[in-house]
Amino acid sequence: MPTIHGRFDVKRTPQGALDIGGDAKAMHLRFDKTFEGPLQATSVVHMMALGTVVEGSAGYVAIERLDGGVEGRTGRFAMMHFGVMDRGSPSLRLEVLPDSGEGDLTGLRGSMKIDITDGAHFYTLDYTLPDA
Repeated sequence: MPTIHGRFDVKRTPQGALDIGGDAKAMHLRFDKTFEGPLQATSVVHMMALGTVVEGSAGYVAIERLDGGVEGRTGRFAMMHFGVMDRGSPSLRLEVLPDSGEGDLTGLRGSMKIDITDGAHFYTLDYTLPDA
């Protein structure tokens, strides 16, 4: 399975609080990203996040639509995010949405990891593509 690494920039735009009742705080956020390196793409992410009354515990789900190229193959694809913060201990799962690839990215499968170092965002994408 090929693995690629690079950097991305992200702009966060709050879309407003969500009324779900109770003491938990929920919100909708939009992120606009620009990826550099072997993944040359822009994306839009819509995230729903919930913070609990327990300090350090929260979660989010998101859909991300990427438009660009993976190692020169161009098209579009979508990713699902599932993030949990359990009393300060984070876990994050990002998966390519099956059969979401279009253009040269038709058949794309894989998962992504995100690392944030000194405020800079980095990705690692493990993927498969037909004939890749």
